Amino acid sequence: MNPVPKSTRWPGQHFLLLGLIAGALVIAHADNPKPIEDSIKRLVAGNERYVAGTATHSNQSAARRTEVAQSQAPFATILGCADSRVSPEVVFDQGLGDLFVIRVAGNVVEDSGLGSIEYAVAHLHTPLLVVLGHERCGVMKAALEGGAASGHVQTLVTAVSSAVTSTKGQPGDALDNAVRANVQRVVKQLQAAGPILNEAVKSGKLKIVGARYDLDTGVVEFLP
Repeated sequence: MNPVPKSTRWPGQHFLLLGLIAGALVIAHADNPKPIEDSIKRLVAGNERYVAGTATHSNQSAARRTEVAQSQAPFATILGCADSRVSPEVVFDQGLGDLFVIRVAGNVVEDSGLGSIEYAVAHLHTPLLVVLGHERCGVMKAALEGGAASGHVQTLVTAVSSAVTSTKGQPGDALDNAVRANVQRVVKQLQAAGPILNEAVKSGKLKIVGARYDLDTGVVEFLP
C-alpha cells in the first residue's frame, strides 16, 4: 500500500496546533500578571522624585493622550482621600493611564467605590491596590472630636469611627494614630470584600497595601 502523501495527512493538524499555542499563550498571560513589586517600586520612585522636586511629569503629553485614548492598562489602583492636597497622580509623579484612582473623603469604602476597584482588578488586571490615607485628615479629625456632622458627612464620620475607638488611649498623636488605624481597617475590609478581590489576592495576582501621605514633607510611607 502506498503511504498517504505527507501533504494530505491530518489536514486539520496545523489548525489544532495553532489553537493549542493560542490557548497556552492565554493561560500564560493569565498566570503572569504585571509584577506587584515593580508596581510598588514605580510608586516609590515617583514619590521620591516628587519629594525631591525632580518630578518628570511623564505620560502627560499629547502623544500619551493619543496612546491611551482607546484603552488603558494602569499598573496600580489607588483608593485615596478626596482631599485636594493629596492627588495620587501628583504625589506619585504619574501620568495619563498609569493609575486607576478612586477618591472618597476618609478613603472610605462604599458600594460604588468597591465596584470601581473590582473593575480595575477583574478587567484591567491591576496587580496593586493602595489604600492611601494622609496626615491631618478632616474626616478623621471630625470623628475624633465627636459630635454630629452635617448632612451626609456623618456617613463618612460613622464609617471611620471604629479606627478612632481602637486607638483611644494609645501614646503619640491621637489623630495620626487614627489615620493609620483607618488605613489598616480599610485594607482588611477590602481583603474580605468579596470573591473578586479575595481570589485575586489568594492567587497572587493582587496585593493590597496601606500607605500614609505626609502633608508637610510629601513623603508616602507604606504601612506594615
